[in-house]
Amino acid sequence: MEVLKNKFSGFMIPLVSVILGLLAGAIIMLFSGYDPILAYTALFNGIFSNTYVMGETIRQFTPLILSGLAVAFAFRTGLFNIGVEGQLLVGWLASVYVGLQFDGLTPFLHIPLAILAAAAAGALWGVVPGFLKAKYHVHEVITTIMMNYIALHVVNAIIRSYLLAPGERTETIHQSASLASAYLQSITDFSRLHYGFLVAIIGAIIMWFLLWKTTLGYELRAVGFNTNASQYAGINVSRNIVLSMVISGAFAGVAGSMEGLGTYGYMSILSAFTGIGFDGIAVSLLGANSAIGVVLAAALFGGLKIGALNMQSVAQVPTQLIEIVIALIIFFVASSYLIRWFSNRLNKRGKI
Repeated sequence: MEVLKNKFSGFMIPLVSVILGLLAGAIIMLFSGYDPILAYTALFNGIFSNTYVMGETIRQFTPLILSGLAVAFAFRTGLFNIGVEGQLLVGWLASVYVGLQFDGLTPFLHIPLAILAAAAAGALWGVVPGFLKAKYHVHEVITTIMMNYIALHVVNAIIRSYLLAPGERTETIHQSASLASAYLQSITDFSRLHYGFLVAIIGAIIMWFLLWKTTLGYELRAVGFNTNASQYAGINVSRNIVLSMVISGAFAGVAGSMEGLGTYGYMSILSAFTGIGFDGIAVSLLGANSAIGVVLAAALFGGLKIGALNMQSVAQVPTQLIEIVIALIIFFVASSYLIRWFSNRLNKRGKI
Protein backbone atom coordinates (compact mmCIF):
# COMPACT_ATOMS: atom_id res chain seq x y z
CA MET A 1 0.00 0.00 0.00
CA GLU A 2 2.82 2.38 0.85
CA VAL A 3 4.53 1.58 -2.48
CA LEU A 4 1.35 2.42 -4.41
CA LYS A 5 0.98 5.63 -2.43
CA ASN A 6 4.54 6.69 -3.28
CA LYS A 7 4.05 5.88 -6.97
CA PHE A 8 0.79 7.85 -7.06
CA SER A 9 2.49 10.76 -5.33
CA GLY A 10 5.39 10.59 -7.77
CA PHE A 11 2.90 10.79 -10.66
CA MET A 12 0.77 13.57 -9.18
CA ILE A 13 3.60 15.96 -8.31
CA PRO A 14 4.70 16.54 -11.94
CA LEU A 15 1.08 16.64 -13.17
CA VAL A 16 0.00 19.25 -10.63
CA SER A 17 3.21 21.19 -11.28
CA VAL A 18 2.43 21.37 -15.00
CA ILE A 19 -1.09 22.63 -14.28
CA LEU A 20 0.17 25.22 -11.81
CA GLY A 21 2.89 26.32 -14.25
CA LEU A 22 0.34 26.85 -17.01
CA LEU A 23 -1.98 28.74 -14.65
CA ALA A 24 0.85 30.97 -13.47
CA GLY A 25 1.79 31.58 -17.09
CA ALA A 26 -1.81 32.59 -17.84
CA ILE A 27 -1.73 35.09 -14.98
CA ILE A 28 1.51 36.58 -16.31
CA MET A 29 -0.10 36.90 -19.76
CA LEU A 30 -3.10 38.71 -18.31
CA PHE A 31 -0.93 41.22 -16.49
CA SER A 32 1.16 41.66 -19.64
CA GLY A 33 -1.88 42.45 -21.78
CA TYR A 34 -2.16 39.15 -23.68
CA ASP A 35 -5.12 36.80 -24.03
CA PRO A 36 -4.16 33.52 -22.30
CA ILE A 37 -7.02 31.54 -23.87
CA LEU A 38 -5.99 32.61 -27.36
CA ALA A 39 -2.33 31.98 -26.50
CA TYR A 40 -2.85 28.46 -25.15
CA THR A 41 -5.20 27.59 -28.02
CA ALA A 42 -2.48 28.67 -30.42
CA LEU A 43 0.05 26.68 -28.38
CA PHE A 44 -2.09 23.54 -28.60
CA ASN A 45 -2.65 24.01 -32.33
CA GLY A 46 1.07 24.56 -32.77
CA ILE A 47 1.65 21.03 -31.44
CA PHE A 48 -1.24 19.01 -32.90
CA SER A 49 -2.86 21.01 -35.72
CA ASN A 50 -1.14 19.19 -38.60
CA THR A 51 1.36 16.46 -39.39
CA TYR A 52 4.21 18.93 -39.94
CA VAL A 53 4.16 20.37 -36.42
CA MET A 54 3.64 16.91 -34.94
CA GLY A 55 6.73 15.70 -36.79
CA GLU A 56 8.70 18.73 -35.60
CA THR A 57 7.53 18.14 -32.03
CA ILE A 58 8.78 14.54 -32.08
CA ARG A 59 12.02 15.70 -33.66
CA GLN A 60 12.41 18.36 -30.97
CA PHE A 61 11.99 16.03 -28.00
CA THR A 62 14.10 13.16 -29.37
CA PRO A 63 17.47 14.47 -28.05
CA LEU A 64 15.70 15.74 -24.91
CA ILE A 65 14.75 12.16 -24.02
CA LEU A 66 18.37 11.02 -24.20
CA SER A 67 19.78 14.04 -22.36
CA GLY A 68 17.11 13.54 -19.69
CA LEU A 69 18.06 9.86 -19.42
CA ALA A 70 21.71 10.88 -18.95
CA VAL A 71 20.82 13.11 -16.01
CA ALA A 72 18.31 10.64 -14.57
CA PHE A 73 20.73 7.70 -14.72
CA ALA A 74 23.42 9.60 -12.85
CA PHE A 75 20.91 10.84 -10.29
CA ARG A 76 19.60 7.32 -9.68
CA THR A 77 23.15 6.31 -8.80
CA GLY A 78 23.73 9.23 -6.44
CA LEU A 79 25.48 11.60 -8.86
CA PHE A 80 24.47 14.93 -10.39
CA ASN A 81 25.73 15.13 -13.97
CA ILE A 82 25.67 18.79 -15.02
CA GLY A 83 28.05 17.96 -17.86
CA VAL A 84 25.46 16.47 -20.22
CA GLU A 85 25.80 19.48 -22.54
CA GLY A 86 29.54 18.93 -23.02
CA GLN A 87 29.13 15.17 -23.41
CA LEU A 88 26.42 15.84 -25.99
CA LEU A 89 28.73 18.13 -27.99
CA VAL A 90 31.60 15.63 -28.19
CA GLY A 91 29.11 12.90 -29.09
CA TRP A 92 27.68 15.10 -31.85
CA LEU A 93 31.16 15.69 -33.29
CA ALA A 94 32.14 12.01 -33.05
CA SER A 95 28.99 10.88 -34.86
CA VAL A 96 29.51 13.44 -37.63
CA TYR A 97 33.17 12.44 -38.02
CA VAL A 98 32.25 8.77 -38.43
CA GLY A 99 29.40 9.82 -40.72
CA LEU A 100 31.94 11.55 -42.97
CA GLN A 101 34.09 8.41 -43.20
CA PHE A 102 33.50 4.97 -44.75
CA ASP A 103 31.82 6.07 -47.96
CA GLY A 104 29.87 3.20 -49.48
CA LEU A 105 29.26 1.40 -46.19
CA THR A 106 25.77 -0.01 -45.74
CA PRO A 107 23.43 2.02 -43.46
CA PHE A 108 22.90 -1.06 -41.29
CA LEU A 109 26.57 -0.80 -40.30
CA HIS A 110 27.29 2.90 -40.75
CA ILE A 111 24.47 4.28 -38.56
CA PRO A 112 25.14 1.98 -35.54
CA LEU A 113 28.86 2.67 -35.89
CA ALA A 114 28.29 6.43 -35.80
CA ILE A 115 25.93 6.17 -32.82
CA LEU A 116 28.40 3.94 -30.95
CA ALA A 117 31.15 6.47 -31.66
CA ALA A 118 28.97 9.19 -30.14
CA ALA A 119 28.27 7.04 -27.09
CA ALA A 120 31.99 6.28 -26.69
CA ALA A 121 32.90 9.99 -26.95
CA GLY A 122 30.28 10.98 -24.36
CA ALA A 123 31.38 8.13 -22.10
CA LEU A 124 35.02 9.19 -22.40
CA TRP A 125 34.03 12.75 -21.43
CA GLY A 126 32.30 11.32 -18.36
CA VAL A 127 35.37 9.36 -17.25
CA VAL A 128 37.23 12.45 -16.01
CA PRO A 129 34.65 13.72 -13.48
CA GLY A 130 33.87 10.13 -12.51
CA PHE A 131 37.52 9.37 -11.80
CA LEU A 132 38.03 12.62 -9.86
CA LYS A 133 34.92 11.87 -7.80
CA ALA A 134 35.93 8.28 -7.06
CA LYS A 135 39.64 8.86 -6.46
CA TYR A 136 39.84 12.34 -4.93
CA HIS A 137 36.22 13.02 -3.86
CA VAL A 138 36.01 16.10 -6.11
CA HIS A 139 32.35 17.05 -6.42
CA GLU A 140 31.01 16.08 -9.82
CA VAL A 141 28.95 19.27 -10.20
CA ILE A 142 32.11 21.38 -10.31
CA THR A 143 34.05 19.13 -12.68
CA THR A 144 31.16 18.50 -15.07
CA ILE A 145 30.41 22.22 -15.39
CA MET A 146 34.07 22.85 -16.22
CA MET A 147 34.07 20.00 -18.73
CA ASN A 148 31.17 21.67 -20.58
CA TYR A 149 33.30 24.68 -21.47
CA ILE A 150 36.26 22.51 -22.38
CA ALA A 151 34.04 20.47 -24.70
CA LEU A 152 32.62 23.57 -26.42
CA HIS A 153 36.02 25.02 -27.24
CA VAL A 154 37.70 21.71 -28.06
CA VAL A 155 34.91 20.79 -30.48
CA ASN A 156 35.11 24.19 -32.19
CA ALA A 157 38.90 23.92 -32.43
CA ILE A 158 38.72 20.46 -34.04
CA ILE A 159 36.16 21.63 -36.61
CA ARG A 160 38.22 24.72 -37.48
CA SER A 161 41.46 22.76 -37.76
CA TYR A 162 40.41 19.55 -39.49
CA LEU A 163 36.77 19.48 -40.62
CA LEU A 164 35.94 23.03 -41.70
CA ALA A 165 33.76 23.51 -44.78
CA PRO A 166 32.21 26.69 -46.21
CA GLY A 167 29.61 28.09 -43.83
CA GLU A 168 31.58 27.58 -40.59
CA ARG A 169 30.55 23.94 -40.39
CA THR A 170 31.59 20.43 -41.31
CA GLU A 171 30.69 18.71 -44.56
CA THR A 172 27.35 16.90 -44.66
CA ILE A 173 27.56 13.26 -43.58
CA HIS A 174 27.18 10.44 -46.09
CA GLN A 175 23.63 9.30 -46.76
CA SER A 176 24.51 5.85 -45.41
CA ALA A 177 24.99 7.38 -41.92
CA SER A 178 21.90 9.57 -41.95
CA LEU A 179 18.87 8.98 -39.73
CA ALA A 180 16.80 11.27 -41.96
CA SER A 181 13.99 9.53 -43.81
CA ALA A 182 12.24 10.61 -46.99
CA TYR A 183 9.28 8.45 -45.95
CA LEU A 184 8.90 10.10 -42.52
CA GLN A 185 9.31 13.53 -44.08
CA SER A 186 6.65 12.80 -46.71
CA ILE A 187 4.03 11.65 -44.19
CA THR A 188 4.73 14.65 -41.94
CA ASP A 189 4.54 17.25 -44.71
CA PHE A 190 8.35 17.50 -45.01
CA SER A 191 9.18 18.09 -41.36
CA ARG A 192 12.67 17.20 -40.08
CA LEU A 193 11.41 14.08 -38.30
CA HIS A 194 13.95 11.25 -38.43
CA TYR A 195 14.38 7.73 -37.09
CA GLY A 196 16.26 8.98 -34.06
CA PHE A 197 13.05 8.91 -32.03
CA LEU A 198 13.26 5.11 -32.14
CA VAL A 199 16.81 5.29 -30.79
CA ALA A 200 15.56 7.50 -27.94
CA ILE A 201 12.80 5.03 -27.02
CA ILE A 202 15.30 2.16 -27.10
CA GLY A 203 17.55 4.25 -24.84
CA ALA A 204 14.74 4.61 -22.29
CA ILE A 205 14.17 0.85 -22.32
CA ILE A 206 17.90 0.21 -21.87
CA MET A 207 18.07 2.55 -18.88
CA TRP A 208 15.05 0.90 -17.22
CA PHE A 209 16.37 -2.61 -17.85
CA LEU A 210 19.90 -1.80 -16.75
CA LEU A 211 18.90 -0.11 -13.49
CA TRP A 212 16.09 -2.41 -12.40
CA LYS A 213 16.70 -5.80 -14.00
CA THR A 214 20.45 -6.36 -13.71
CA THR A 215 22.93 -6.98 -10.91
CA LEU A 216 25.02 -4.06 -12.17
CA GLY A 217 22.03 -1.75 -11.86
CA TYR A 218 21.41 -2.91 -8.32
CA GLU A 219 25.02 -2.20 -7.38
CA LEU A 220 24.92 1.25 -9.00
CA ARG A 221 21.73 2.17 -7.14
CA ALA A 222 23.11 0.77 -3.90
CA VAL A 223 26.23 2.91 -4.18
CA GLY A 224 24.08 5.96 -4.85
CA PHE A 225 21.87 5.21 -1.87
CA ASN A 226 24.64 4.58 0.66
CA THR A 227 28.32 4.36 -0.25
CA ASN A 228 29.43 3.19 3.19
CA ALA A 229 26.94 0.33 3.36
CA SER A 230 27.78 -0.66 -0.23
CA GLN A 231 31.48 -0.77 0.55
CA TYR A 232 30.79 -2.86 3.66
CA ALA A 233 28.77 -5.26 1.49
CA GLY A 234 31.77 -5.77 -0.79
CA ILE A 235 30.73 -3.53 -3.69
CA ASN A 236 33.55 -1.69 -5.46
CA VAL A 237 32.32 1.87 -4.85
CA SER A 238 35.00 3.67 -6.88
CA ARG A 239 34.48 1.47 -9.92
CA ASN A 240 30.73 1.98 -9.82
CA ILE A 241 31.02 5.77 -9.50
CA VAL A 242 33.20 5.93 -12.62
CA LEU A 243 30.95 3.47 -14.43
CA SER A 244 27.88 5.52 -13.59
CA MET A 245 29.38 8.66 -15.13
CA VAL A 246 30.53 6.65 -18.15
CA ILE A 247 27.02 5.29 -18.82
CA SER A 248 25.44 8.69 -18.20
CA GLY A 249 27.92 10.26 -20.62
CA ALA A 250 27.12 7.59 -23.21
CA PHE A 251 23.42 8.54 -23.12
CA ALA A 252 24.40 12.20 -23.55
CA GLY A 253 26.71 11.37 -26.44
CA VAL A 254 23.91 9.53 -28.23
CA ALA A 255 21.71 12.60 -27.70
CA GLY A 256 24.31 14.58 -29.64
CA SER A 257 24.28 12.03 -32.47
CA MET A 258 20.56 12.66 -32.92
CA GLU A 259 21.42 16.20 -34.01
CA GLY A 260 24.45 15.18 -36.07
CA LEU A 261 22.92 12.21 -37.85
CA GLY A 262 19.29 13.26 -37.85
CA THR A 263 18.25 16.89 -37.59
CA TYR A 264 21.22 18.59 -39.29
CA GLY A 265 23.53 16.02 -40.84
CA TYR A 266 26.56 18.14 -39.95
CA MET A 267 27.96 20.17 -37.05
CA SER A 268 28.47 23.93 -37.06
CA ILE A 269 30.97 25.95 -35.08
CA LEU A 270 29.04 26.96 -31.97
CA SER A 271 29.21 30.36 -30.32
CA ALA A 272 27.23 29.12 -27.33
CA PHE A 273 25.79 25.95 -25.83
CA THR A 274 22.83 24.25 -27.51
CA GLY A 275 20.86 24.12 -24.24
CA ILE A 276 19.72 20.54 -24.87
CA GLY A 277 21.95 19.16 -22.14
CA PHE A 278 20.76 21.72 -19.62
CA ASP A 279 17.13 21.11 -20.59
CA GLY A 280 17.82 17.45 -19.79
CA ILE A 281 18.15 18.42 -16.13
CA ALA A 282 14.65 19.89 -16.16
CA VAL A 283 13.30 16.91 -18.10
CA SER A 284 14.81 14.49 -15.58
CA LEU A 285 13.42 16.44 -12.63
CA LEU A 286 9.93 16.64 -14.10
CA GLY A 287 10.08 12.96 -15.07
CA ALA A 288 10.99 11.95 -11.50
CA ASN A 289 14.21 10.35 -12.83
CA SER A 290 12.31 7.41 -14.28
CA ALA A 291 12.55 6.18 -17.88
CA ILE A 292 8.85 6.59 -18.72
CA GLY A 293 8.72 9.87 -16.83
CA VAL A 294 11.64 11.26 -18.82
CA VAL A 295 9.95 10.30 -22.12
CA LEU A 296 6.71 12.05 -21.10
CA ALA A 297 8.51 15.12 -19.73
CA ALA A 298 10.61 15.41 -22.90
CA ALA A 299 7.44 15.21 -24.99
CA LEU A 300 5.92 18.04 -22.94
CA PHE A 301 9.02 20.22 -23.23
CA GLY A 302 9.38 19.54 -26.95
CA GLY A 303 5.71 20.34 -27.50
CA LEU A 304 5.93 23.59 -25.55
CA LYS A 305 8.98 24.75 -27.52
CA ILE A 306 7.42 23.98 -30.92
CA GLY A 307 3.97 25.27 -29.93
CA ALA A 308 5.50 28.51 -28.64
CA LEU A 309 6.34 29.48 -32.23
CA ASN A 310 2.67 29.33 -33.23
CA MET A 311 1.70 31.12 -30.02
CA GLN A 312 3.94 34.00 -31.00
CA SER A 313 2.60 34.29 -34.55
CA VAL A 314 -1.09 33.96 -33.63
CA ALA A 315 -1.36 35.62 -30.20
CA GLN A 316 1.80 37.78 -30.43
CA VAL A 317 2.99 36.29 -27.15
CA PRO A 318 6.83 36.24 -26.95
CA THR A 319 8.38 32.78 -27.09
CA GLN A 320 10.33 33.68 -23.94
CA LEU A 321 7.08 33.32 -22.02
CA ILE A 322 7.17 29.57 -22.64
CA GLU A 323 10.62 29.51 -21.05
CA ILE A 324 9.04 31.23 -18.04
CA VAL A 325 6.25 28.61 -17.96
CA ILE A 326 8.83 25.79 -18.11
CA ALA A 327 10.80 27.44 -15.30
CA LEU A 328 7.62 27.74 -13.23
CA ILE A 329 6.80 24.07 -13.80
CA ILE A 330 10.25 23.08 -12.55
CA PHE A 331 9.87 25.48 -9.63
CA PHE A 332 6.61 23.83 -8.59
CA VAL A 333 8.13 20.35 -8.98
CA ALA A 334 11.08 21.31 -6.79
CA SER A 335 8.79 22.98 -4.26
CA SER A 336 6.59 19.90 -4.07
CA TYR A 337 9.53 17.62 -3.43
CA LEU A 338 10.80 20.03 -0.79
CA ILE A 339 7.41 20.16 0.92
CA ARG A 340 7.13 16.35 0.86
CA TRP A 341 10.64 15.99 2.29
CA PHE A 342 9.85 18.50 5.04
CA SER A 343 6.55 16.75 5.78
CA ASN A 344 8.28 13.36 6.06
CA ARG A 345 10.81 14.83 8.47
CA LEU A 346 8.02 16.20 10.66
CA ASN A 347 6.21 12.87 10.61
CA LYS A 348 9.34 11.02 11.68
CA ARG A 349 9.89 13.46 14.55
CA GLY A 350 6.27 13.05 15.60
CA LYS A 351 6.65 9.27 15.72
CA ILE A 352 9.72 9.65 17.89
